[in-house]
This record gives sequence, structure tokens and C-alpha cells, in this order.
Amino acid sequence: MLKDVKISVRQFAVLVMIYTIGTTILVIPSGLAADAKQDAWLAAIIGVSLSLLIVCLYNKVGSYFPNMTLTEYNEKLFGKWLGKLLSLFFVIFSFIGAATVLFYMGNFVNTQVMPETPIQYINIIFAMVVVMGIRLGLETLIRAAEIFFPWIILLFIILVVTLLPEIQFEKLQPIFSVGSKPLIKAALSFIGTSALPFIVLLMVFPAHVNNFQKGKKAFLIATLLGGACIVIITFLCISVLGTKTTLRQMFPSYALAKQISIGDFFERIEILIAGIWFLTVYFKTTFYFYGFVMGLAQILNVKDYRPLVLPSGMLLVVYSLVVYPNVAYMAEFDSKSYIPYALTIGLLYPLLILGVSAIRKSMTKTKIT
Repeated sequence: MLKDVKISVRQFAVLVMIYTIGTTILVIPSGLAADAKQDAWLAAIIGVSLSLLIVCLYNKVGSYFPNMTLTEYNEKLFGKWLGKLLSLFFVIFSFIGAATVLFYMGNFVNTQVMPETPIQYINIIFAMVVVMGIRLGLETLIRAAEIFFPWIILLFIILVVTLLPEIQFEKLQPIFSVGSKPLIKAALSFIGTSALPFIVLLMVFPAHVNNFQKGKKAFLIATLLGGACIVIITFLCISVLGTKTTLRQMFPSYALAKQISIGDFFERIEILIAGIWFLTVYFKTTFYFYGFVMGLAQILNVKDYRPLVLPSGMLLVVYSLVVYPNVAYMAEFDSKSYIPYALTIGLLYPLLILGVSAIRKSMTKTKIT
């Protein structure tokens, strides 16, 4: 199924960076501040370090099936029925991920940009673009990401540079005052949003990357660079807005952009952060949805996934409207339930694959000798 589709290492690195930034840049500073207070930026640094360990795990998993996607390898490793069952859990995770990110997008636009527009219409329009991208295929999506990536970086640089005069270092003090447990909890929240969803990219990597060895290195470097962007945004939120304002805001980095004012002329440019977020969230939603549609097609042994895209897109819109009944439920789920849920799919599941693969490999060597 689309075995001939290949992307370059550079294109894969761009995808990883965009996927890392994704929803994280807009919502994670609030969660980090709630747990780690003024040390939120330190928790983000710890989160980036843990993210690199997660990527090492995914690289190792990928080395066992360099020419297969995750769902294809499930059946080879665990057998037909157990493999399909595990793949089903994976595609459900991908579908829920796409729906939650779509909800975030609709909720942001509805509350911050266009309050009189019903969220249903926002989600439908955004989902239509996601469906269009999936139907056009992986190569088209990756090339679009390449085109938009320089603009994402440019907007990010403008945002950071214009906020430098607003930094107040006293808002970061005292440093290391919250203790180790809140830092670890905040770091787990970080990897739950940015690194554990990388499991979805195993539907692309390494099967569709033209150089696996260079791809592994690019995966690590792109994760580090994307994580650095999140650390910088978190640092700015704490040092400009302060801890209390950051944790009270649902979208603190958007509130951060509202603080920009240079000479009473260059101000009210929060659309910069919105532009970064629209672009990165689109690709994160799309590749969540790609993991779902492609995984479902492989479970059903369908040769072409495209007939599944439109009906799945309709289901995605409906579920995005009910996945979080209200904002209070969203905050409760994200703070208490999401981390164990993401750890199950993003950490325990690949560890299971790695363990079984290693056992089967050793058994094969024993039989040969």
C-alpha cells in the first residue's frame, strides 16, 4: 500500500519539528506553570530530555521493521488477530488525538478570534482542509509542510525578538523552589503533549523515509529543536506574564503575544502566535488522522485508503464536538487522565513491541546455532 512513497530526511525532520510544536506551543505553558510554578521553563527542559529518550525508543522499534508501518508489523510480530487488536487500539488513539486537536482549534478560534461563530462550523471547515490533505497523499502533505516551515520559524523569531524588552527576570525567582516532584509531574505533562504522540509517526517512519540511519539522527535533532521552541515560549510566558497569569490563561502564549508593544506603533500582533498555531496544528491533526485512516485501511486489508477518508472525516467532526463536553471537563481530563492514557500507547506499547521483537530475534538466533 503506497510502498513507493518516499520522503527525504530533511522533509521528515521538518515534519517532526512541526509535530512537536503543534498544540504544545499554545497550551503547555499553562499546564507547566500549574505544576512547576516559576520553574515551568526548567520542567520544559527536563521534558525535552525525556522526549529524546522516547525518540531513542521509537528509533529502536523502527529498526526492527524498517520497511513496514506500525500496524503492518503488529500482525507479523503478534499474529493476525492479536496484531489487529493492538492495531485497533493504536488507530483509536490516533482518531481521539485528531479529534481533541480539532476541538482545541475550534475552541481557540471560537473563544479568542471569532466568538460569534459556532464551533461546529469552525471544525467542519478545518476538517475539510484536513480531509483534502489526506486525499492528496503523503508526498503532497510533506511538501506543503516544507513550504510553510520557513514562515513558521520567521513568525516565531519575530515573536521572540519583540518580547525581549518585556522580560522581567525577577518573575523567575526563586529558582528550584518547588521541589523535584512537581518538576517531574510537569515534565511528564510535557512529553504527554509533545513526545508520546510521536508514536503516530511510526506510520511514516521508517517505512517512507529514504534513509533510515540518517532519519534516526534527524528524528533526535528535530525533537531537540522543536522542544527548544517550547522551552523558549514557556520561559517568555513566565518571565513576561508571571506565574499566576500564565496558569490562569487557557492559551497563555496567545496572551503573551498581546504584550508586544514597540513605540506605540508595533503592537496587537497576537495573530503571529495564532498563525504559528494554525499551521502547526493543521499538520498535527492531519498526521493523527493519517495514522487513523492508514492504520484502519491496513487492518481491513484495503489496498487504497482514500475511500475511507471522507466518511472518517465526518466522524472526526462529530467526535470533536463531543470528545470534551465542556472546558472544565477538558482541563480535568488533561491534568489527571491524559498522561496515563498517553503513557500506555506512547511508552508501554512500544516497549512491548521492543521486548517481543528482541525475544523473537534471540529465539531465531538460537535455532540457527
